[in-house]
Amino acid sequence: MAGLPCVRVEESNDFFKFTKIYSVLREDRYRKRIGLGQDGNSLVLLIGIIAIVFCIFKFIWLVYNIADKDLAAYDQNIFNWLVVPGDFEKMMSRPWTLLSFMFMHSDPWDVVGNLLWLWAFGYIFQDLTGNNKLIPVFIYGSVGAALFFTGCYNLIPKLAPAASTVTLVGASAGITAIAIAATTLAPDYRIFPMINGGVPLWILTVIYLIIDFSLIAAHKGAPGHFAHLAGGLVGFLFIYQMRRGRDWSNWMNNFFDWITNLFNPDRQSWKKTAKTDLHYNSRGTQPYKKIPNITQKRIDEILDKINQQGYRFLTDEEKDILKRAAEDEEL
Repeated sequence: MAGLPCVRVEESNDFFKFTKIYSVLREDRYRKRIGLGQDGNSLVLLIGIIAIVFCIFKFIWLVYNIADKDLAAYDQNIFNWLVVPGDFEKMMSRPWTLLSFMFMHSDPWDVVGNLLWLWAFGYIFQDLTGNNKLIPVFIYGSVGAALFFTGCYNLIPKLAPAASTVTLVGASAGITAIAIAATTLAPDYRIFPMINGGVPLWILTVIYLIIDFSLIAAHKGAPGHFAHLAGGLVGFLFIYQMRRGRDWSNWMNNFFDWITNLFNPDRQSWKKTAKTDLHYNSRGTQPYKKIPNITQKRIDEILDKINQQGYRFLTDEEKDILKRAAEDEEL
């Protein structure tokens, strides 16, 4: 599966030329990874984790059910230990819930709906920014929503009596963060191109928010759904800071890389592997191909920037370099 067939970006000829040279220089290994099963696809990884966690705990729930145990005991002994409680003191005694709750779901329809929305917005966001910002935005948005949720039940007197009985669970806050972040980046990104040239992304985001907030009346869970909005605010702040040169995902990605290398010491870093494969392991070609006013090192820097931030963040000069390099490849 090569991604959503109904979602696309109206790209210029320069971008198509960039895609060609990108594939030539990185030998398909370092292209934007959108296809299912490709290495480094954060979207597929995130969807897989949520789905697997749901299946594991649904199986445990089924064991409780078959064994004729009180299902309330499952919530008390297992589920509630992994979701964010409304009571601040209880949350402080279970700090891991700030990370675990975003992967927990109890209703199959909730998890299916969340995965569909995550695929839609995550595909677009990953297409705009590359592979390494999706999971950080998801985590930032979820944690921000959890802190907002607990704060509401501990700082608002009207809600305080219910703090010990409510919990925040699910991936919705993180998905809202991704949706707002993608919309902030490219509100006119077109989806469903067969419908009069495409529907702007901001319309899809508005529909998503309307559906989400319509559940407030149905479930009487206003703080929980407003927490989703807090997650969206975090997504907006993430993009706001990134545009000003402060990338909140750097430390998190460095930590993930450190963990990966810790359990796989033979694995080289991405940049070192790219340099080795391109400059020292090339067969029948020179390490540096001469292009007027363009060095291979400069092209590598641009490709690294695309992998880290996405094509949209290239300067006009950098786009021009790729264009001229692509034209040289055609000669």
